[in-house]
Parts: sequence; C-alpha cells; structure tokens
Amino acid sequence: MIPKLHYISQGSSLKEHIEHIQKACNAGAELVQLRVKDCSQKKLLAIAQEAREITAHFQTRLIINDDYKLAKEVKADGVHLGGTDACPITARKHLYTWQIIGGTAHTLQDCETLIEKQVDYISLGPFSTTTTKETTASTLGVSGYKAIIEELGTTTPILAVGGITLDDVTKILEAGIVGIAVSKAITTDFNSIRSFNELLSASSTQEQRHTFK
Repeated sequence: MIPKLHYISQGSSLKEHIEHIQKACNAGAELVQLRVKDCSQKKLLAIAQEAREITAHFQTRLIINDDYKLAKEVKADGVHLGGTDACPITARKHLYTWQIIGGTAHTLQDCETLIEKQVDYISLGPFSTTTTKETTASTLGVSGYKAIIEELGTTTPILAVGGITLDDVTKILEAGIVGIAVSKAITTDFNSIRSFNELLSASSTQEQRHTFK
C-alpha cells in the first residue's frame, strides 16, 4: 500500500534539504521524496545516503526523484520518474523487486501511458498554481481530477500534487484522488503533517505508525 501523504523535499541548499527531511520524519511523515536539482552526481549520492540513514531510522519510506540508478544504489524504497526521465519499464528491469516506481502525469493520456507501463502510483497535477516546480502544464483543479479519475477507472493509486494546502484536501479526496504529494505547505509548517494525515484518515490505515490525538 502506498502512503496517502508524500512529502517532497524542498530547500535552498543540500543541507537544508536534509534538515527538512529530518523535520518531516520527526513530525510523522511516512514517505519522503528526495527532490534535488542542479547537483553533481557525487553530491547527490552523498545527500541520498544521508537521507536514507535518516528515513531508515524513523522507518519512513524514501523515494528518489528522477534517478533510478541512485535509488538502487542507496537502497531507497523507490524512484519517482518525470515525463523526461527514464521509462518505467527500463527502470523496473534494474531496480530491486521490492522497490516501487511512481510517475508524473499532467493529462489523461499521461495517466494511461503510465498505467500501461505498470507504475505503482501516479502523481497527477498541478492541482493549482505552484512555485515549487517549473511547469507549463495547465492546472487541473477538482473538476479536472474528477474527469480524469472517472475516465480512467483504474486501481493504480492517483495522488494529487501541486500547490496543495490543508484547505484543499477534503475536496480533492471527494474527486476520487487517494492521496497527495506536498512540498511548500509542509516545509512552511512541519506540524501540518499531523493535520494532513488526519484529513487523509491515515490514522485508520495500516500505513500509519502513529496515533494522533
């Protein structure tokens, strides 16, 4: 089962990414995606290894953005692939059997393609305008999610991503989405992880390690 809440790491430096991952794990994050851009492979390996140590300590799942070879090297729980990254089928051949693959989608067609390539989950967005990730894709909103979910009729978990706040969660779930990937809202307030989990009813699933009161 894929956790309903994914924290996508954010930071102005590699050190800050690690600090934020530590804070997210402390706050009860069940899955963290390490997303670092414009970094040398050597530094990326070092930060991925550090992130793996932190997440392993908290029994938090770690997903590596873009690089399936790095995900395998540090024994992360999986990799998240964007539209311009490696093909999920190719990645699957190289990864350990227990590692998961997620994919980014912006349209119905993107989702259908990823489902054909047997990804384990899809991050569909952007939900609304976001400054975290540069994209030319149109915002989907609740109506966009409803239309795509109804057309797909898939058992592959679809997560919402892109500019999501606490106020958006209930209506996103009502659209048929099973979970969310969040960066800025959590980085701004790591205590919000508890609120996000409560809204996602994560405490009633086997994925939840903590009992929130």
